[in-house]
Amino acid sequence: MTFADRFSLAGRTALVTGGSRGIGEAIAAGFAEAGAQVAIVSRGGAIAADLSRRDEARRAAEEALAALGHVDILVSNAGANIPQAVGEITDEAWDEVLHTHVSSAMALTRVLAPPMMERGWGRLIYTSSILGFQGKHRRTAYSAAKGALIGMVRSLAIDVGPHGVTANCVAPGPIATEATRRLSPREAEEAGNRTALLRWADPDELVGPALLLASDAGAYVTGTTLVVDGGWLAK
Repeated sequence: MTFADRFSLAGRTALVTGGSRGIGEAIAAGFAEAGAQVAIVSRGGAIAADLSRRDEARRAAEEALAALGHVDILVSNAGANIPQAVGEITDEAWDEVLHTHVSSAMALTRVLAPPMMERGWGRLIYTSSILGFQGKHRRTAYSAAKGALIGMVRSLAIDVGPHGVTANCVAPGPIATEATRRLSPREAEEAGNRTALLRWADPDELVGPALLLASDAGAYVTGTTLVVDGGWLAK
């Protein structure tokens, strides 16, 4: 097998949540270009679901199995961010952020991982963040959720590893998406300058790292978090 073959997803199937825009959209398109058959879950996608609800996440996974026959690769990318100071955090906001990032990720995994293990091949990929390692004002719920995913894959990898399945996180830094464009010009400039590369990333720059984790090229990478932050944490 050549190195090019190892990065190919030909014949593979993938489920990408939050795949209608931003990072998820870029990864879904990149995986399709690499040869995978891709199903997208979003509130208005081909498989429509509200991933702040576990029952909706389970239903989405089951629909993907029905549509694709089986799912080789899960990219759990759906997220929510509700900035609030600690004294302002409501139960509803806390639950929405934690359920969307963590509970839905596990609901999807509980449906999709066992068949992967039975087939002896699978990839479980979760979108975390540099805020899983580092705090930020008014982001307590978000950081808690992203940090939980980082911890989750460490144990999950041990459970699924003997069956040929890997589990990893990708932790992006400043990525130019619809959500991050809401920042003020000053905040955006400061965030870009905080990286070693002195710039924001395009969502397409997450595709290569995700493809590594999804393909045979990353077969020996599991239980870890691949940081893609332009050197943010290095500074």
